[in-house]
Amino acid sequence: MAPNDRDDDKGDVRGNHRGFRVRGLGEVAIRCADLPTMFAFYRDVIGLEHLIGDYSEHIRFFKIAPGYAGHTTVLALFHADEEPDGDLTHSDAAPQAGRAASLHHLALSLPFDEQDRAMVWFQQNGVAYRVQEFDWVGWRGVFVTDPEGNTVELVAHDPASGVPAP
Repeated sequence: MAPNDRDDDKGDVRGNHRGFRVRGLGEVAIRCADLPTMFAFYRDVIGLEHLIGDYSEHIRFFKIAPGYAGHTTVLALFHADEEPDGDLTHSDAAPQAGRAASLHHLALSLPFDEQDRAMVWFQQNGVAYRVQEFDWVGWRGVFVTDPEGNTVELVAHDPASGVPAP
């Protein structure tokens, strides 16, 4: 049974009755050493829409998708020195990317034909990228690296793959 098909009242596949079910991703937040450079990359290279009305000068929000139940799906960029609100805790260590980071990569979805246009745009603008096919699920990923070393994937289902979209 697919997770989206289960009825909340029946519980999950193990019989757990939580009374809630996650229906979307609300936010991914990245701590940044150089907020202006990261902001420019996600706005100008990736093409995300900057949400007006930033919480503070040390935090920037980008709209990814409409989201669920009134919460837009966003990418948040936090300057590494920004203190979180409330009881949240964070490490005093500098942000890390690559193998030392807990974030493996950020995947953003788009239509398959727009991946081709993204690759052309990357080539025209000198942005290095690589392509990987995920045949088992019918996806193709186009990978770039942001200015602080985080891997960003533009992922799409290939309609010609013969694999139905999950």
